[in-house]
Amino acid sequence: MTEALLLVGIAVAFFVGFNIGGSNTGVAFGPAVGSRTVSKLGAGALMGVFALLGGWTVGRRVVTTLGSDLVVGDPFTVAASVVVLLFVGLALFVSNLFGVPASTSMTAVGAVAGYGLATDRLATGLALEIVSWWLVAPLAGFWISAVVGRYAYADIDARVAIDRSEGPLLALRRDGVLPVPTLGEGTTRRELSGSFLVVAIGCYMAFSAGASNVANAVAPLVGNGSLSMDAGILLAAVAIAVGALTIARRTLETMGNDLTELPLTAALVVATVSATLVTVLSWLGIPASFVVIATMSIVGLGWGRETVREREASVLASPSPTPDPTAPGPPDRLDAADPGLDADGRAALYRPATTARVVFLQNLVPAVATVGAYLVFSAVGPAVAL
Repeated sequence: MTEALLLVGIAVAFFVGFNIGGSNTGVAFGPAVGSRTVSKLGAGALMGVFALLGGWTVGRRVVTTLGSDLVVGDPFTVAASVVVLLFVGLALFVSNLFGVPASTSMTAVGAVAGYGLATDRLATGLALEIVSWWLVAPLAGFWISAVVGRYAYADIDARVAIDRSEGPLLALRRDGVLPVPTLGEGTTRRELSGSFLVVAIGCYMAFSAGASNVANAVAPLVGNGSLSMDAGILLAAVAIAVGALTIARRTLETMGNDLTELPLTAALVVATVSATLVTVLSWLGIPASFVVIATMSIVGLGWGRETVREREASVLASPSPTPDPTAPGPPDRLDAADPGLDADGRAALYRPATTARVVFLQNLVPAVATVGAYLVFSAVGPAVAL
């Protein structure tokens, strides 16, 4: 019976990791695929490699927190592990089905916390510490991105904006003894460096996703000793890679995430800020929500850009010389007929009503997982929970 339950637990853990790979690959490599810098297959492969690297190095701390430290006393039973992972897997499945960008980490912590509450074994101090970081990190993401949006966005956009040429970025020159890589036809050095930056940040995001999310797939099984730390991380990483190479193709094609629908420069700023905060929290052993932090970073960046636009509007309202018709327009100036633009024809980096709905749903799914796990473990009693 125990062996059968363990197999079920491994299957559910793989299912969780599979969904993590499917959803996070689009977030990490959407800009790179959208700019034709890397293929979908290449994005999936890079996601698998760097998620494994993040999980193998930094992610161990999060596995320990979620699998051992958050619940005091005896470790999870195999049956309890299966139930907790089912809550995480089903929540991910439902959120992906309805397009709700739910937090995997918050859902996993919620399910474990529900188990701990039902069995009177929740490490309350640690739980409160995790929740406090969940409040601090999004606020940090908001203000860092707001400062970048107000003071540095235009300069960053001028340096990293990519106008992709047709054909490959690199070619081989064969006029010597050995083939030498050179710029492809029409490729500029700025295009090459910008493309490299897009891929590098995608790899960084994949690293942070692995650091934070491997625990969500295998922490209960590692915590009860059913899997070793190394085996659990490898299982989660393989599942993430499979998801990245299969179901992530659709999200990469449609850019089905609010982050990757941003202008390229904005997406890179949000990605860098969010991935850095998630990596730092993972190093501290705190399960972090990339989705929530990224959402608040988007809001902060948009707010920072709006303050610049208001300043520009006040300057334009004052008497000034006749503008030079050949001078470049303000940053992000696009076609005003585009429904994704504001009234001035600039890219709308966020919509307050949509943001409020997303934030509400991001917190609703973990709350449902917490309450659901608490009710289930309260009902089944010691037979499963202990």
